[in-house]
Amino acid sequence: MTTVIESKQNTTLRHLARLAREKKYRQGAGEMVCEGGKMLGEALGSGVRIRTVLLRSGEAFPADVCADIDRAAAQGARIFETSASLFAQASDVETPQGLLFACEPPHRLADDLPQTLSGAVLLDGVQDPGNLGTILRTADAFGLDAVILCEGCTDWTAPKVVRATMGAAFRQPVYRMPLGEAMAALRARGLPIYAAALDTDSVPVTEVPLSSAAVIVGNEGRGVTQQALEQSDRKVIIPMAGRAESLNAGVAAAILIWEMTKGAPR
Repeated sequence: MTTVIESKQNTTLRHLARLAREKKYRQGAGEMVCEGGKMLGEALGSGVRIRTVLLRSGEAFPADVCADIDRAAAQGARIFETSASLFAQASDVETPQGLLFACEPPHRLADDLPQTLSGAVLLDGVQDPGNLGTILRTADAFGLDAVILCEGCTDWTAPKVVRATMGAAFRQPVYRMPLGEAMAALRARGLPIYAAALDTDSVPVTEVPLSSAAVIVGNEGRGVTQQALEQSDRKVIIPMAGRAESLNAGVAAAILIWEMTKGAPR
């Protein structure tokens, strides 16, 4: 059964709007908000619990999306419908897709870090949502075992990040751990740790074995922290023939992930 929302003061509408815009509210509610039929299918496929689905009135959805809406309802999700103007208040994009939903985020805790890892990327203060989304999407594409978010990273459940992952947010293993704890855990699992940094003693990534290793990617402006530099086994750089001094954090991480996984069976 679909419930029609007719007031901008509606509790569910305001709840979805706050999930889209407020990190602390998402954390307190234990929910994230996503938009579009593709994301709904990804969320259902990952097994997360869908709590609320909001539809824009008059929207004609493809048969597979309609089936996913029914599936979410059968699993206990509440289905709502509202006008285009009220729907826009719940969405954080200028051109909403006509379907958004709230769900529990995939739970990735420090204790869940597998005992056997073939590779991992540690993100040391990556702030840009687009960069983080790109990194998660790339890690998923190449089958990286883990992306670990350390201090200062942007919230990976933010709508902008989730959109940039193109569904990888529901597939890629993501963990949150302090940098020192993460490095200790990776060393205990036998992985050397390299920091991506432009320094006098940095070596090209092509000269170190990255196939069973962890790499630290730093903040867009300041790079990796001093703690990461001091505690890493070695500093590495991506060789570049052009005149640019550095790469976008998302692009740099993508190249490093490819180097880490290029020999892995597909």
